[in-house]
Amino acid sequence: MHLNEKIKILGHRIILVPYEPRHVKKYHNWISNETLRQLTASEELTLDEEYQMQRSWREDSDKLTFIILDADIYSRDQDEIAAMVGDTNLFLRADPDTDRQVAEAEIMIAEPEARGKGLGREAMLVMLKYAQSQSQLKLDAFEVKIDMDNTISLHLFETFRFVETGRVEVFHEVTLERQITPDWISWLEQQVKLQIESY
Repeated sequence: MHLNEKIKILGHRIILVPYEPRHVKKYHNWISNETLRQLTASEELTLDEEYQMQRSWREDSDKLTFIILDADIYSRDQDEIAAMVGDTNLFLRADPDTDRQVAEAEIMIAEPEARGKGLGREAMLVMLKYAQSQSQLKLDAFEVKIDMDNTISLHLFETFRFVETGRVEVFHEVTLERQITPDWISWLEQQVKLQIESY
């Protein structure tokens, strides 16, 4: 999606930047890890296929992605590659039963030393707030699909006031959803403020 191609979003401990070709090699190294692929339900791709996927994330109108930078690491020498710790994505779709616009959210903190520090929580809150505030997306709800054993992610989204709406045993997957209501928008605004700059 071109919506975010010329912006970066500054958080307290993270910076979200568009997924660019220069990020692909490090991203590809992350997804070469079988455990990460399982946790994120990702396919193993060749490096060339990963470059094609990066272009898809940029061009397709139903996808929105940011690379997550550790702000402390980035502040040292403005090296985005060294500061990369993960990514956050949205897949947009119209629900055929209700005609609502739903965004399926994903978050990955790939660097082991970056986990457990609240970076994923802040990055996801910033992504949710950014997407909710973009009127052209016309979002009605957010959704996540999480492996049943991924208790950390399940707990994270429960703290975001997502509620379970389904389980698919064959895929070992739990679906949680969050309707975008005035009360929830008010809660979200108390959690995070957007600071957007040109990129």
